[in-house]
Amino acid sequence: MKGGVFMAKIDSAYAYYASTYANKEVSRYDSHKKSDLRKIYNRIIKTNKESPLYKISNMSEAKKYAIDIKESSKAILNAVDSLSDKYAGSSDSFQKKVAESSNEDAVGVRYVGDGSENKGADGFDIEVRQLAAPQVNTGSYLDSKALSFIPGSYSFDINTNASSYEFQFGVSTGETNGEVQDKLKRLINASGLGIEADIVHDDSGKAALQLTSMQTGLSETEDSLFSVAPSANAESISMMKQLGIDKVSSPAHNSDFSLNGTAHSSLSNTFTINNTFELTLKKPTTDTGAAAIGFKANSDAVADNVQTLVDAYNKMIDVADDYSVNDSADATRLLRDISSITKGSQSKLSYIGLMTDDDGKLTIDRDILAGALSPDRADDTFNTLTALKDAIGDKANSVTVNPMNYVQKVVVAYKNPGHNFNTPYISSIYSGMMLDSYA
Repeated sequence: MKGGVFMAKIDSAYAYYASTYANKEVSRYDSHKKSDLRKIYNRIIKTNKESPLYKISNMSEAKKYAIDIKESSKAILNAVDSLSDKYAGSSDSFQKKVAESSNEDAVGVRYVGDGSENKGADGFDIEVRQLAAPQVNTGSYLDSKALSFIPGSYSFDINTNASSYEFQFGVSTGETNGEVQDKLKRLINASGLGIEADIVHDDSGKAALQLTSMQTGLSETEDSLFSVAPSANAESISMMKQLGIDKVSSPAHNSDFSLNGTAHSSLSNTFTINNTFELTLKKPTTDTGAAAIGFKANSDAVADNVQTLVDAYNKMIDVADDYSVNDSADATRLLRDISSITKGSQSKLSYIGLMTDDDGKLTIDRDILAGALSPDRADDTFNTLTALKDAIGDKANSVTVNPMNYVQKVVVAYKNPGHNFNTPYISSIYSGMMLDSYA
């Protein structure tokens, strides 16, 4: 029974993590070299060598709190790392280029360079004629409450360019068309084929099963992104004729655009130009004219880079505030540790436009910051910003290694100083959650 309790606690931790953070955008700073991982591992061991044994009183809330702390501290580290690519000097780090589009509604842009690109490639114009589109198969529209399928067992294949998957399902006596369509929707979505199934309705209220590829565009060697075919038996062939999902209602196609008047196309609506600009096509520019892609002015770029760091810092403050009334969290300690970063330098920060409010959050006065970037003040301003970045990064590193430091717990026993084995996992993201609360 203890094993069952253990697994339930781990499963619920993973469930919370997956539902809250699994769909977030993955940053390139989330990947690390072996040497980076070894450093983190060694820091965990050092942190925990003398760590006492403890129990968690409110396991359900504590694991959520630990995960939120971990993720918010990782966001800070990503922000710090994003200001460190190829930028060794203190002034360079906050002068990292920031890309902009004159028409964000049609073409989004993000700077993905590392500072080493050709400085002459400052921008271009882009006209979008057509977005890349996925393949869509729309089945037959059926009366959801009717009984059209003969009870029995059926199967069909969905073939993609990467894999093939056989689906087997049964229809029970009295099962309606809507129930069969919903069953197939869930089966397909759970397959991991890169195809999203949904139920769509026509004007009369009838419903059809619709399959849409997550991939867009077609290469020169492809005729389609996926195909649907029933098994060879007569029952499955008849089922497919009635279901109709083997028919392509909208074929996939590539995007069509031009850069400075030169025609181009792509398989996806998101792509990179010269390893410098990541473009996201959102809609055609037929009515608005070409979108100009380039870089923001220096003062705006600095302000945007500072904003990235400030947003990540404020998110950690929000986590502490959100759990301030939760008896599983030592939110006061977290808030004190995070806000202490700026308390000793409030006058310096306000002098360059970074204001601290009553909650400990930072805001940017862009006018004051722009003035602080004047030639006679720039060096001092960038030194202050770099000191802030380093202090925030150091604190986030500490929090990431041991998020359980900010969870309310009862110490059961202290270790014998200097005579302990390594315990590398106790402050991992799920540490403490593995303990049986009834022990």
